[in-house]
Parts: sequence; C-alpha cells; structure tokens
Amino acid sequence: MSIPLVNSIASWFLKKRIYQIEHFLKNPNEVQLELLMSLVNTAQKTEIGKQYDFPTITNYKTFTERIPVTCYEDIQPMIERSRKGESNIFWPKPIRWFAKSSGTTNAKSKFIPVSQDSLELCHYAASKDLLSMYLNNNEGSQLFNGKSLRLGGSKELYEQNGTYFGDLSAILIDNLPLWAEFSSTPSNKVSLMGDWEVKIDAIIKETIRENVTSLAGVPSWMLVLMNEVLVQTQKANLFEVWENLEVYFHGGVSFGPYEEQYRNLLPKPEFKYYEIYNASEGFFAIQDRNDSDELLLMLDYGIFYEFIPMDTFHTLDPKVIPLSDVEIGKNYAVVITTNAGLWRYRIGDTIRFTSTSPHRVKVTGRTKHHINVFGEELIIENAKDALKRVCIATKSEIVEYTAGPIFMIDREKGAHEWIIEFKKAPENIDEFAFLLDEALQNINSDYEAKRFNNLTLNSLKLHVARNGLFYDWLKKKDKLGGQHKIPRLSNERIYLDDLLQMNSTQ
Repeated sequence: MSIPLVNSIASWFLKKRIYQIEHFLKNPNEVQLELLMSLVNTAQKTEIGKQYDFPTITNYKTFTERIPVTCYEDIQPMIERSRKGESNIFWPKPIRWFAKSSGTTNAKSKFIPVSQDSLELCHYAASKDLLSMYLNNNEGSQLFNGKSLRLGGSKELYEQNGTYFGDLSAILIDNLPLWAEFSSTPSNKVSLMGDWEVKIDAIIKETIRENVTSLAGVPSWMLVLMNEVLVQTQKANLFEVWENLEVYFHGGVSFGPYEEQYRNLLPKPEFKYYEIYNASEGFFAIQDRNDSDELLLMLDYGIFYEFIPMDTFHTLDPKVIPLSDVEIGKNYAVVITTNAGLWRYRIGDTIRFTSTSPHRVKVTGRTKHHINVFGEELIIENAKDALKRVCIATKSEIVEYTAGPIFMIDREKGAHEWIIEFKKAPENIDEFAFLLDEALQNINSDYEAKRFNNLTLNSLKLHVARNGLFYDWLKKKDKLGGQHKIPRLSNERIYLDDLLQMNSTQ
C-alpha cells in the first residue's frame, strides 16, 4: 500500500471522529454521568464494588456519599495485591500493566494500574484524537506522507508475578496497535532500550534518513535528542535534517522554558506545536486549535472527573464538585474515576478552566510544591526527607531553604539550584551538596533517571544563605507571620532569583 493512499485513508478515518467529539461538546454533563454509571455497573462484582455496594448506586449523589476521595497511599495495599496477580479487586478485568512513576509521600515510586480498557479507550483513543484535531485544523497537512519520531522513556518493562511494570511510554510502545507502529520511528526495539546513551545513538541512526514529519515526546528529553542530531549531522537546524517536519506534539512538563530554544532549532513560523495533558493515570486533555495554550478536556475516555476548589483543598472538609459545577478562572485539584479501577482518586494536579462551553483547561501545577521542569516530579516530601538524611550525616541544621530550576540554554544541561540557610552549617558545603543530590536520587526514581550520567540534569548547585535572609525576604514581601511560608520548591526562578539577589547585596 502506497504512503499517499495510507495518508488518504488515515485522514478520512480520523476526521470521522470529529463528529463523535461534537456529541460530548454539546452534552458534557450527560456524557459524564452516563460514563460514571457505566463504570459503577461494570465493577459491581469487584471487591471494591461489594465493599461500597455498587449495585445500589444509581446517581452521582449516592456515589459521592459511598466512596471517599483517595490518594495513592490509601489504595497502595490493593495495588500491591493486584501486582502479585490477584484479580477482580478494583476492576473486573485482569490488570497486567502498572505504570511506574515517582511522586508519592511514602514511597520512592508508585505503580498505577493500566487496564486493557484504559489502553484502548483512553491512551490510544487520545492519540488518534490528537491526530484528528490536528488534521481537522490543517487541511493541507502531509503528516502521513512520513513518520512520527516518538521519544519515550528510557526504561524497559519488567515482569513480576505475571504482571509488568515500567514507564507508561514503555507500556504504550509495547502494546502499540499496527497502525501506530507502521507510522512511527524508531522501531519498538530501539524505543524500549534501557540505556539512554546507547538508545539516543540508535534513534539517530534509525531516523536520520526517514521522512520524519512530526515529533512526539517530553520537551526536555526531546531537546537533548534534537541537539545531538545537529551535532552528529553538522546541520544548522532540524529542517536541514527533516525538511518535511510540520508539528511537535508535546506534554509531560511545561513547554514555556523551552519554547525559545525550540523556535531556534525549528525556525519556520508555520511549524506547529500541539500540547497534550496526560499522566500515568490517563489521558485527559488535548490542544484542539492551532496556536492555542488551552486544552480541550476529553469526556468520553472512560474517565469521570471531579474537582476540589483549591481554596478548600487543605481544609478539614474539602468541597468536591462534578464537571457541571466548575467555574472559569478558579484553581481546582483533579479527582478521577477510571476504567482502570481508580475510584475518586486525587492525581495531584491542579487545573484552571478557561472555558466551560466547551470545557477547556490550563494545567496550573501540583497540589504540593514541586519541581517538574524536566519530568523529575520532585515534590516537597522528597526534599524534606533528603535534607533530613543529609543533615544527620553531616551533623548540620537547617533554618530555611528553597529550590528552583536552572533551565537548559543551548546545549547546556539543566539542573536544580538550592539556597539554604543553616543554623549549624556543615564542615564541607561541597560534600553536603553531593550527599543531597545522592539522597534525592535515592528517594525519587524520576530525578534519578534524569541525573543518570548527567543526561538531562547536572548535579545540583547549592548556595549558603546569610543569617536572617529568609526572614528579611518575608519582611520585604510583607509576609511575616505564622500563616506565611517559604516557597520550598518552584517550577520558576522568581523566588530563587529574588533571594539570591538579596543574599549578594546585603
């Protein structure tokens, strides 16, 4: 079958999906409630279905009264049983795959169940929808005249007790439908390589002579690959390597810090960028318009959405609302119920609605302080535990601290930058920084992956704050008092640069 014919058939098939999307755009609340009852009915005979008497749940009100909002620690024992081969615990169909990621309070990694339903009806459906929307918005696209260069995680899948775990990207690649594998590069074998340094060379060798028309992957990792491509080819920009490149599909971390570098490497004003919002738990939203920073919330992927207004999130009785009650401009924590057996599960993300007709969102961050510029998902609990370990080892004491990113510039790697005020300083600051970096890697597997051989992140940079710096900073901001806290971790450098300037001038 010729590539032009494939392009024509694929375009026709994908554009048909637009009409189905229009249905939930017109009837969002009805679609969501119908989906909820379908999930409840499907799981009636599971262990959790019996525990909460699913057969008698007939509406949203009863659903919320029966089932509590949960986090990973609440369901970890059930997930561990499922990973050991037990079935029918939280979903009636066997769970064979678990996406491994970092970010929990009490564990280095968490294992999110990925069912066959969520693979087919969520993740892969979303991939097709992304293409549908892009093709619908760009009538002259030649996307399927070439291939998509996909860049997944650098870990293979591992088997344990008959189930498999690994990066979500590895699970997706390992189960790719034929249509996706045919139109993608590099091969599955290369995509699933575990050694990043070997893998990046293999990707370049396999893709350098392909007609690559699109890129797909996390911005920080893709930037590393793109720069290495230019080094090996001695070309000035990516269009000299792949002249028919027309779009980059990205997600996972904020694109803002990388945008200028991408535009330098891809210097055509007509080149498109399309953002996605997905996670181990599911695929949630897609950019549905050219040159937009808003994402359309997808309502028919087997995910029922609820939201906690952030002004009530940290209270004893946080308010939980359905999609029908959200307001534009408010910040919400996301709660999901899914076709992988997650029931009223807090994913830790926060979003803001920019529109309710249709429901479009922007991702605003996490419910906890974090740094996730490079996909490392470093949260406050990671920092707290690491600092405690290092203070014990170095017999030092900390008063205050904050940390932020050092963004990639040109071909320079990123890093984390810390400023710490000590009550009792360590004898050797360089040793403290080294031990802190090691502790963070031991606690957080995603940070560890980015630090491996300095592939994406260099070792952290540490500054010692003068005595009273943080107090003076709070005073300057008119934020002295018990309710005001130092921002421990941030995806931006606003706090860090302000503190570093004060530290050098006073």
